[in-house]
Amino acid sequence: MEEVYKRSVKLHEEMQGKIEMTNKIAVDNTDTLSLVYSPGVAQPCLEIEKDPEKAYDMTMKGNTIAVVTNGTAVLGLGDIGPLASLPVMEGKAMLFKKFAGINAVPICIDSNNTRHIIETITRIAPAFGGINLEDIKAPESFEIEEKLQDLGIPVFHDDQHGTAIVTLAALVNACKVLGKELNEMKVVINGAGAAGIAIAKLLRCFNIDSDLCKPVKQLIVCDSKGAIHRFRHDLNKAKTELLKYSNFQDVKGDIHDVIKDADVFVGVSKGDILSQEDIKNMAPDPVIFAMANPTPEILPEDALEAGASIVGTGRSDYPNQINNVLAFPGIFKGALLARAATISTEMKLAAAYAIASSVENPTREMVIPSALDTSLAEIVAKAVEQAVYHEREMEKNLAT
Repeated sequence: MEEVYKRSVKLHEEMQGKIEMTNKIAVDNTDTLSLVYSPGVAQPCLEIEKDPEKAYDMTMKGNTIAVVTNGTAVLGLGDIGPLASLPVMEGKAMLFKKFAGINAVPICIDSNNTRHIIETITRIAPAFGGINLEDIKAPESFEIEEKLQDLGIPVFHDDQHGTAIVTLAALVNACKVLGKELNEMKVVINGAGAAGIAIAKLLRCFNIDSDLCKPVKQLIVCDSKGAIHRFRHDLNKAKTELLKYSNFQDVKGDIHDVIKDADVFVGVSKGDILSQEDIKNMAPDPVIFAMANPTPEILPEDALEAGASIVGTGRSDYPNQINNVLAFPGIFKGALLARAATISTEMKLAAAYAIASSVENPTREMVIPSALDTSLAEIVAKAVEQAVYHEREMEKNLAT
């Protein structure tokens, strides 16, 4: 790992960042200059003034998103601030371009005040076709995303929904391999931050009305103090809402107590917290998604030795890498193609099942596509685009 860190620092120093802006056409004569700038550019401006939708066709807006952070929850590094988060935002922009052909601009906001962040994003939104919120800590991330849903362009917190979508896709295929049904599964999630809560909502289909939705039978979420239940008096608003769709039996105890007889463990918090004994105490053929980075909750080889049937991590050096890059490029591409105003739950479910179905014959070692699969974004984009059109058709039918 140390070698990777050294090589990464060297690469960043040599390249002085990883992305750059380029011109689509050469400005090498006065005629071209008159078209791209003064005087010709005045007419496109007037066309957009008359019909704002033309901005999607005549400017970068139709294929450009902002990757926005304040650097308060970066990878496993925590609150390192906006400037130090820039290498991650550049990397995210690279992945948008690589997998979906989408231009992405890093925007690092120097504020921890949710109102300031909301105002800043609102003011810059006209230039973009979508906003990808990134590495903003919970619960502020929930409020920011919620209050930006009326911008008229998709606003999507990838740490929440991207992780949830890919987790659902992996679990769908894990069920296929094991001959089980989603609605038979008892799931334990360790981590009640942005990712954990979003995964819980999607797996339990909370406030979701969709034919694609198959809620898991039972779900318990743990934070650093153990199971989240109704008799705790230290829960914030987001954790309290979890109780509307999880732990109906008010199971108490720490992660080692709660994991007993569980079919699935999903870790999105702290590494190195599970033992082989924990795996042995789970239901037969347990599924382990140990996604803490860089150190998973339990090493895959240890989990498999203890009886785990399928193991996934967030790392690229093990099979079944549960990586958001499988979701966000295609989701935004589909949203941009359909000119969606939001990214709905139906779109998220469509993305999850598109990712799952892209693995034709899932196995224990492959319940999820490779993170380097360049064909996947197009598959996801088509599914998301169709979901938008379907929702519009449904709304039209309801209106008539």
